[in-house]
Amino acid sequence: MIICFDIGGSAIKGAITHSPERIFPLPRRTTPLDDFRRFVATLESVLDEAGGLPERVAISITGVIDPETRRIKCANIPCIDGRELAAELEAALHLPVVVANDADCFALAEAGIGAGRGHRIVFGAILGTGVGGGLVVDGKLINADGGFAGEWGHAPAVASEAGHPPITIPIFDCGCGLRGCVDTVGGARGLERLHTTVHGKSLSSHEIIDAWQNGDEEAARTIDIFVDLISSPLALVINITGATIVPVGGGLSNSEALLAEIDRAVRGRILRRFDRPLVVRGECRLEPGLIGAALLGFGGKGA
Repeated sequence: MIICFDIGGSAIKGAITHSPERIFPLPRRTTPLDDFRRFVATLESVLDEAGGLPERVAISITGVIDPETRRIKCANIPCIDGRELAAELEAALHLPVVVANDADCFALAEAGIGAGRGHRIVFGAILGTGVGGGLVVDGKLINADGGFAGEWGHAPAVASEAGHPPITIPIFDCGCGLRGCVDTVGGARGLERLHTTVHGKSLSSHEIIDAWQNGDEEAARTIDIFVDLISSPLALVINITGATIVPVGGGLSNSEALLAEIDRAVRGRILRRFDRPLVVRGECRLEPGLIGAALLGFGGKGA
């Protein structure tokens, strides 16, 4: 038995698992943000509720782990930021602990039992509030020892012009400290920012996509620019990694029409030609973080 967790800034999801295909979720807890003792106590309460002694604890978590220092960078949960999280939790819980980034766990879930089954190289892309990703090769995370592989959302890679016909795109500041990152124009907030910039109107990402699908010209222009901006960086990722499938998670993946547009654009910008969809909706719609954590616990290496 393994206890797996999917931990974000709002909630801690726990589950009992005997295999990645057999996951039994436990009640959610609120994530303690500013008190590490309470954070540990919350995990302990899940372990107590599970009953029995697990072999290990496997955790999918927001944040990135430095492969050299083993310390986590996690702005969303201040009480764990800067800690050697796996080692400190092992000492507190008296159990082996493996930890990986949540986007990495999404990619691991899709490679193991989702849209990436049968593919040697899987790049899992997140188009949620922002942009993230993870890379799995031969069933193993490239970030097995922690690291930043897969973070295609953060680099000054956004084009200065986009759309058909092209218009000038401002260089936006990114929360990571850089400027012009894909994260600034990708994901839900990026889509909304583009619509405001181009049309001077504030709409939610859902409203923009709905309007586009209903034939609205302004929304169609925004979608055209959005797809143009994110498809070239994603195509570059595919060329570099050799990924043969790109499962997509996050809120924007709920629009299959949008994914089809991104897939069409990406397949037109890569060296290898595919006569099938390459950028697809992730199949692990329910709790991919827990599935990825379970796979991590049963066969992968965590940071």
